[in-house]
Amino acid sequence: MLLASAIVALGFVSPMSSLEAKEGDLQQQVKISSVSQKADIKNNQIIFYGPVTVVQGSINIQADELRAFTSDNSVTKTLVATGNPATFSQELDDGKIGTASASEVRYDLASTTLTLTGKAKLDQAGSQVTGDIIRYNIDKQELIAQSKGDERVITIIQPENFQDPSEQAPVEQQPEPQTRIEQQQEPSTQGNQ
Repeated sequence: MLLASAIVALGFVSPMSSLEAKEGDLQQQVKISSVSQKADIKNNQIIFYGPVTVVQGSINIQADELRAFTSDNSVTKTLVATGNPATFSQELDDGKIGTASASEVRYDLASTTLTLTGKAKLDQAGSQVTGDIIRYNIDKQELIAQSKGDERVITIIQPENFQDPSEQAPVEQQPEPQTRIEQQQEPSTQGNQ
């Protein structure tokens, strides 16, 4: 039951789904590759030691360690990937890649919340949000980014991400200047001979 819960918990691969993630990824098998793993049955937890790679369709998670656990009531299912950094990537429907990275990537299935902690970064099509902590609620599509101390949350938006090409004003083409060629007739030399 624990392994099945851990694998089901790997539905964590849906954080980019609300960002038009590639259809069908969540229906694919989940493959976890690690150097070793340990099941802690008493604490309802499986620990994968790495490097760890999780692949499901176009989804790819890289971590030094991955913990999948459930609470005693089996309601709360959580995945925690740690690394220097732990990374998440997924191909979106438009063919672009969405990525996330942090020292810790935590996904709580009950609240459908992805929490990136420690040098957190979200990147989609070149637009980025960075901070110490980024929380993204998938169902509500709410993002909260925070930084500590003197650090600031940085958001970079690429022009093509906030300007719909269909709404751009058409470029007016200037008419080409017309050149008028007048033929000059040379004086007739026939009568002057």
